Amino acid sequence: QVQLVQSGGGLVQAGGSLRLSCAASGRTLSVYGMGWFRQAPGKEREFVAAISWSGGFLYYADSVKGRFTISRDNAKNTAYLQMDSLKPEDTAVYHCAASKDPSVGIPTIKTLYDYWGQGTQVTVAS
Repeated sequence: QVQLVQSGGGLVQAGGSLRLSCAASGRTLSVYGMGWFRQAPGKEREFVAAISWSGGFLYYADSVKGRFTISRDNAKNTAYLQMDSLKPEDTAVYHCAASKDPSVGIPTIKTLYDYWGQGTQVTVAS
């Protein structure tokens, strides 16, 4: 089993930056693609960004492309989401996720993920 523990998040003014972390523990050798999703009140959980196990392949939702950066440090079993130029519409609960399927390089669909973090609130004030 794998546990994902998130940190970071909080309240920031529009145009500001935040960094989210997602630390994996347990059977981390079974962790391959990792990603971030977000869910705003009254909305479905939506894809934000994903990264392959090697870190060499990245994919972003159009809404965050050019502003957010996903990365990972496999030596620390940790994934990151650097969020810059934040907008009020980025306000949501952010969840990290990990896949145990090595055949799915950069999963962008939530059903392809096996493990989820506890979620962290990001609030962007206008």
